[in-house]
Order: sequence, then structure tokens, then C-alpha cells
Amino acid sequence: MKYPFATVLFLIIAISFTGSNGFAQTASRGDLLREIKAKRAELQQLENQLLAPTAEDRKAYAEFLSQPNTGLIRLLPHPVYDRDTYGKNNKTISMRGGGAYYSFASLTHEYGFGSDIQLESDHLSVGGAGADYGILFNLGEVALDKLKLEDPRVRSMSDYTPPSKESDARREARKFGPSVNDIGRTALPLDMGFTNRLPEDLLSYPDMFPSGSVYRSRLRVLVNSTYLLRSINYLHSDVLVAFKVVRRDSDDGSVILVWKRLKKYPVPQLALGK
Repeated sequence: MKYPFATVLFLIIAISFTGSNGFAQTASRGDLLREIKAKRAELQQLENQLLAPTAEDRKAYAEFLSQPNTGLIRLLPHPVYDRDTYGKNNKTISMRGGGAYYSFASLTHEYGFGSDIQLESDHLSVGGAGADYGILFNLGEVALDKLKLEDPRVRSMSDYTPPSKESDARREARKFGPSVNDIGRTALPLDMGFTNRLPEDLLSYPDMFPSGSVYRSRLRVLVNSTYLLRSINYLHSDVLVAFKVVRRDSDDGSVILVWKRLKKYPVPQLALGK
């Protein structure tokens, strides 16, 4: 018996649809979850490659990185890759914070795990979440591997004791806020044994500091400069870190930092509402 061409074509399409639909139904929810997990792992691997410094960077600092409590990281500029800010941005990555943050205590770029540093546009900053705050100081072009806790350039930041009351912590955070170069006003003096200007015991070392150096929570990115960072994340971590801005990529503005942790303090406590 001969069938019209249209009838044959209809039967072929019907059989194909039934077969494909049956195939789709063979994938259980468990199979789908496992596939999603595999895809996420693949995406995480790609994002880690995007964040990784180059092989040349690692080779250049291989000897330094063989020491304990050291590292080499890339910071992506906020908010270029942050999915929460630019949902339709083609450069969006799934990592919370878009690779612009890093925790020297938890060793992760993922925002929300006690982040100690952030790259935003042309500035590096510390603190800013709740009562958490921090201090940055640009030492200029000095050798990172020469900095020790007993160094007079490090001592004042090392000896600094953060307050344990929430009101005092928030006041301290404001005092380390934007400088006159940022918003056109002078900074407030500190009253807790620590100054945002060079402390008196360091004024006898003028050759050690770039002109106009101040303690801030936000400083401009300067390639080849070495910075000190003290980051106080209440109920999580308190660290003192020295880092150097190795270079800055022109394609997306990301920066490469080589760092070493000088001291890890006891977890700071905070009396809320006091």
C-alpha cells in the first residue's frame, strides 16, 4: 500500500518527537542535579583561571612565595564583574563580589568570609561592613621581604588596639575615612593612641615615607608601591598584612598583589549597642 508523502512525513516527525521526549524523561532529577553540580565545578574552574596571576608572575616571586604566610593574588575591579551590580553585564561571574575582594585570613576571594581588601576603580580599600574597619598605609617603593614586626614603619600599626564597643569602633572607622584628596576636607584627629598622620616616633625617619603619607581606609592604587594593611573583622579575624602592587592589567584594570601576613591577632570581640 502506498501512503501519501505528507502522511509519511507526519509519521516520521511523530516518531522522532516521541523518541526525544522519552529520552528526556529518562533523566531523573538526581541525574539533573549531578549534571548541574558538574557544570558548577567547571564554571568554578574557569573563574579560578580568570582570577589567577600569570605563570610569569608566579615565577618572578617563586622564592618569596616559598616562605610561610605569603601569597600572590589578582583582584578584579568592582563592580565590573559583580553579578549583583550588573546582572546583564557580559563580564559577570558567579562568585559573590565579582573577584574584587580577598580575605587574608580565610584565603578566599568570595565576599562574605571576612574580606580584608577591595579593589574599586583606582583605589584599594579595607573595612566597610557593619562595624568592621581597617587601616591602609602606603610605604612607597620599599622591599616587601624586608618588613618585619619590629620595623619602626610597622610598629604603630602592629601595636594598635581596636576598640571593643560598637560605638567606638564606628567612630574609629570614620576617622580613617576619605582624605582631603578624596572629598575635599581634612581628616579627624584620633584620640586612642594612634594617629592617621605619621606618629611622633616615626617623624625621625622621613626617608622611609613618601611625602604626605597618611593612614586611611582607602588609598589610590600605585604600581610598585608597598602597603601596610590592618583589617579588623569583628567576631571573625584581625590581621596585619604587607603587600606590593606588582602590576595592573590594562584590559580590565585588575591588579596583581604579592603579600605576606605579618601578624594574626586574636579574634576581636564587639559589645553591640554600646
